[in-house]
Amino acid sequence: MILGMTGFAEKNFTSPGLRLKISIKTLNHRFFDWSYKGAPLGEAENRIRAICQKRIHRGRIEVYVDIVPTGAESWDFTLNEGLLEKILTSLAPVTRRTGLHLDISLDSLFRIPQLVDVGRKALGPKETAFIERSFARTLDDVIALRLREGRQTVHQLRVHLAAVRRFVARAEAQFKRQPARLKARLKKRLADLNAGAPVSEGKLAEEAAFMATRYDLAEEIGRLKTHLDSFDAFLSPKVGEPVGRQLDFLSQELNREANTLASKSQDIRITRESLAIKNELESIRQHVQNIE
Repeated sequence: MILGMTGFAEKNFTSPGLRLKISIKTLNHRFFDWSYKGAPLGEAENRIRAICQKRIHRGRIEVYVDIVPTGAESWDFTLNEGLLEKILTSLAPVTRRTGLHLDISLDSLFRIPQLVDVGRKALGPKETAFIERSFARTLDDVIALRLREGRQTVHQLRVHLAAVRRFVARAEAQFKRQPARLKARLKKRLADLNAGAPVSEGKLAEEAAFMATRYDLAEEIGRLKTHLDSFDAFLSPKVGEPVGRQLDFLSQELNREANTLASKSQDIRITRESLAIKNELESIRQHVQNIE
């Protein structure tokens, strides 16, 4: 099962004590890159990160969790009674001296710094378990998108790989004709140098063998075929582990062999096939960047 790198899901959940909004976005990245924004989760953040890391091995993961407690028991309320008493005691002399009755509204009291502290209680085991289950369900949707992207990417890769195999086969066919072409070219060159005099077959064979060895492309073609077979094996649905890095490495190796093929070739026909291979490999490299 090959996964892509991009996905997004956003879901809302409600329990007797909490209302959640969870969003998960995944993007391309060479490693597992976790980014969390939202309500403080404490240890629950480490738990959902572990859940995510079991299912996503590479990519940037941006997570946002909004928590709204729905029950009074979910809140902490602290009144600084000493400060309130001091405020009221300080106002009493003013009231007696001016004869004015001073009323302090509840709203005014809440505006006094450090008088009232209202905050959400720390998450308990039930709340943490609810967040974990909700996160896992949201992650299911992200994985489904990454799986669909992975299938589409594999299809595109197979199209490009088939094209590379055709170009490699054509280059190999041209290479097999190369000795005869080199011999004919060399014979003509020696004849021109000898002003049309007969050319020694022994000398001709010796020079042709030297040139054939110098411009031998059998190893490069063989390695291209081997790398293509390995690439196909990693695309197999039986592969359960992430293969993005292996495919990235193989695409680099394929490109290296294609470069060598182009540089060593003395036949414009093989050079053309090499350039066609490189063009397909560039598309393959871009697609591989989207695989986990």
